[in-house]
Amino acid sequence: MSRTSRLLTLTGAGGVGKTRLALEFARGLPGRHGRVDLVELDALHDGATLAQSVAAALAVGERAGRSGADVLVHAIGDARRLLVLDNCEHLAEPCARLIATLLSHCPRLRILATSREALRVPGETVLRVGELSLPPADAGDDPVVLLRADAVRLFVDRASSCSPGFTLHRGNGRTVAEICRRLDGLTLAVELAARRAGTLPLRDILAGLDDQMSQLSLLAGGHRTGPGRHSELAAAIDWSHRLLDPAEQAVFRRLGVLVGGFDTAAARAVCAGDGVAAAQILGILCALEAKSLIVRLSGDAETARFRQLSAIRAYALECLRASGELRATGHRVVEWLNTLADEAGDEVFPDQAGSPLAVEQDNLAAALACATARHGAAQPRLVLELARVHYEREQPSAAHALLTGLLRETGARALGGAVPALAARVACQRADLAQALRLGEQAVSTERTRHHPAGLANALDARAAARLCRGEFAAAVADLRECLDVLAALGKPQDTAWCTHHLAWALLQAGGEREADMLMSRCLPVLRAHAPWSRVAAALHTAGAVRLALGHLDSAEALFAEVLRIVPTAGFHALYPVEGLALVAAESGDMRRALLLYEASAQARRRLDTVSEAPWRLRLERTVARARTGLPAAAREAAVSGGRRLRGDRLVAYALRTRSDDHRATTDEVRAVDDRSTLTGREFMVAELVADGLTNRQIAERLGLSAHTVATHLDKVRDKLGMRSRTRIALWVAARTKAGQHPSG
Repeated sequence: MSRTSRLLTLTGAGGVGKTRLALEFARGLPGRHGRVDLVELDALHDGATLAQSVAAALAVGERAGRSGADVLVHAIGDARRLLVLDNCEHLAEPCARLIATLLSHCPRLRILATSREALRVPGETVLRVGELSLPPADAGDDPVVLLRADAVRLFVDRASSCSPGFTLHRGNGRTVAEICRRLDGLTLAVELAARRAGTLPLRDILAGLDDQMSQLSLLAGGHRTGPGRHSELAAAIDWSHRLLDPAEQAVFRRLGVLVGGFDTAAARAVCAGDGVAAAQILGILCALEAKSLIVRLSGDAETARFRQLSAIRAYALECLRASGELRATGHRVVEWLNTLADEAGDEVFPDQAGSPLAVEQDNLAAALACATARHGAAQPRLVLELARVHYEREQPSAAHALLTGLLRETGARALGGAVPALAARVACQRADLAQALRLGEQAVSTERTRHHPAGLANALDARAAARLCRGEFAAAVADLRECLDVLAALGKPQDTAWCTHHLAWALLQAGGEREADMLMSRCLPVLRAHAPWSRVAAALHTAGAVRLALGHLDSAEALFAEVLRIVPTAGFHALYPVEGLALVAAESGDMRRALLLYEASAQARRRLDTVSEAPWRLRLERTVARARTGLPAAAREAAVSGGRRLRGDRLVAYALRTRSDDHRATTDEVRAVDDRSTLTGREFMVAELVADGLTNRQIAERLGLSAHTVATHLDKVRDKLGMRSRTRIALWVAARTKAGQHPSG
C-alpha cells in the first residue's frame, strides 16, 4: 500500500486469487506496520450488523454508551494497524460507510479489502487482480519456456502436491499449457484442474474442459476447510450471480452463447427482450464488468469488446439451459449474424471487401455448430460468410471444407455464383489451379443465367484470378475487360477502380505495362480517397510494380514505401512492399540491400507460413539470383545473415531508410546491435509503455492485446534483460532511447 492511500481494494472475478493475494501481502509486511487483523465477511448477510461483526472478529466488546462503529473507532484509536476485510461485494454499501468512518477517525489505520467490485470510497486505490499469465501460443513443449507462465507454474505445483512425482516435460507440456489457456489463467480453476491430475490423465482433464456440460463439475473438490465459495468454482461464481438483480441475471446468462466475446451492439441484439429493454443493456454491461463477471478486452468506449472467462461462461450456459431460454437466445444470435452479413449485401466483390463478420469468427462458428446440431443443416449464408473469413485470414483448408459442403447443398443455390467464385479463389490459395479454373467457369456460367450484373462481375474477377495463377494472362485480361464493362452499367466508382487495378496487374504480367500505368493513374486517386487501407495498399503495390517495370525507380520506391507506412507491420501485408523495395534496390545496383531485404522477407514468410502470388514470386526469385551472383561470397553471407536478423520495427526502419545514422545503412550497421538487447519489436513497445508508467491492462488496451499476452511479453523482457523490476526496465528504456538505439528483434 502506498504512503498516500490508506484503502486498497483488490477486485477481480471469483476464483482469481484476491483472498490469497491479500493474505500473502499481509504476511509479508514487516512488524513496524503494526497488528494485522483478518475479517472474513462471506458468512455475514445483514449489513446492519456489519460493525458488530467486525468488532467481534477483532475481539472488541461493546461498552456502555458505545456501539457499532464507535466501538471500533475507540478500540483502534491512533494505533498502527492493518485491517483486512475479505469478500465485501455483497455488503458493498455498508462496508463503504464503515470504512469511511474508520479511516476518518483512526489516522494510522490502513484497510485492505477484497471485493468483486470497487467500494467507491473517497481515497480508495483499486487494484484489479488479473488472471495468471499464460504461455504464448507458439511456446511449444519446452518446459523452460512454459514455466515462465504463472498459470503453468501453479498447475505444476498443485498437481505435484496431489500426485507425487508429477513433473512438467516435453511429453505433457502442450497439454498442461492448453489446460491453463482453456481456464483463462483463473487461479482457482487452475488449482482445481491440477488437483484432478492425481486421478485423471491430463488428456481427459483437457477433454472435460472442452465439454461445457462437464467443465464445472470437473472444477470441484477444493480444500474441505476453506469457504464453500473457494471449494468449487461453481459456488464461487454462484456467489456473484446471486448478487445480481433479475435483469442483470438475464443478460449474464444470455451472454454465455457469445463464445467469441461481444461489443455493446451484439449484447443488445442477443440479450434484449423478454423483460430486458435494449436501453438497459449498456448499464448492465457496466455493472457486470464492475462485478468482475465480464472482462473488457480493448478499445474505446464505442468499440470496446468484452468476454466472459471460460468457467464463468460455462456457468452462464447452465443458467441459460435451466431458464429454458437457450433455443430462443440461439435464434437471436443467428438473426444478429445475418444482420451483420446484410451490411455487405451490396458489395460487388465481397470476398475482397473485408467481412463484417471477421471479428465474430468464433461466435459465427459456434452458432453454426449449434444450428447444425439442432436442425441437421446449417444456414448456407452464414457458412459462406465463415468461409470468407477463413479465406481472408489465409486459412484455405478450413474455407475449402465449408465450401465443398455448400457446393453440394441444394439450399445454397440461392447464393448463385458467390459460392463457386469464392471456392475458385480458395483453390488458388491451395495451388489447385485446375480446380480453380473449373470453379471460376462454374461461377461465371451460373451468373450469366441469373442475369445478376454484380454477381457476374464478381465471378469474372474470380475466374481472372484463377487464370492469372495459371499464367493465362491474355485470358485474364479479357475477363477483367468484360468485368469493367459490366460495372460501367452499375455506377459504382469504387468497385470500378478496384477492377481497374486488377486489370492493370494482369496487363503488367502480359507485357502491357504502359496501359497498366495509365489505368493506375486513373484508379489510384479514387481508391486512395475512399477505399479501406487493405485495398489502397494492394493498389499502391500494383502501381509500384508497374513503375518498376517502366524503369521509374524513384516513384516505384516511393509507392512501395507508402504501402509499408499504412499496413500492419506484423502481418503478411508488409512483406510485399519490402520485396518491392528489394527489387528497386537490385535495379539500382545495390545488390547488398536487395539481398538483405529479400532474406528478411523470406524469413518472415516462413514464420507466417505464407507465400506470394506466383508472378511476383518468380520475378523476385530471378532478381535475387542475380543479386547473389553479383556479390562476393563474404558480402553475400553478411547480407543473408543480416537479413535473417531483421524483423519487426527494425526491418521497417531499414526498408524506409529512417535509421538515424545513414540513409544507406550497411549490413554491418544492421548487425551492430546492443548485445544486451534481444527484444522483439513488440517486446520493446511493451517495455516503452512500462517506462511510461502504464499498467499491464493499460498496455493491453493501448496495443489491442490481451492482458495475458502483455504479461507474457513482459516476462520475456525481464528474462532477456535480467531485470525484474519495472523501474529498472524504465531506466533501461530511457538510456537506450537517449542513445538512439532500436530493438534488435
